[in-house]
Amino acid sequence: MCSLRDAAVELGELGCDVFGVSRDSVEEQKKFAEAQGLGFRLLSDPDGSVTKKYEVDVEGRPFARRVTIVIDPKGVIRARDEGVKVDAHGRDLVALLKRLRAE
Repeated sequence: MCSLRDAAVELGELGCDVFGVSRDSVEEQKKFAEAQGLGFRLLSDPDGSVTKKYEVDVEGRPFARRVTIVIDPKGVIRARDEGVKVDAHGRDLVALLKRLRAE
């Protein structure tokens, strides 16, 4: 999440809205966001309905896999990154968005 925070300016320049989704409670999300200084929204999915819909849930576990899904303004999924590298994620997402824009 911190690499996304660190890439916030570039992501914003690309018109990207970043949302983090996890099965943690709203209060846990708030504490985490404050501790990490995140400038984007973290959404709570305690019942797992969102993680299940996007097929990132871990069956029988109270958490989801780290996956990035890029959804365009029309609601179309344009990319799915199943191999998120935490330290490079912000840079990787910027590069992906630039490639998608060039297409």
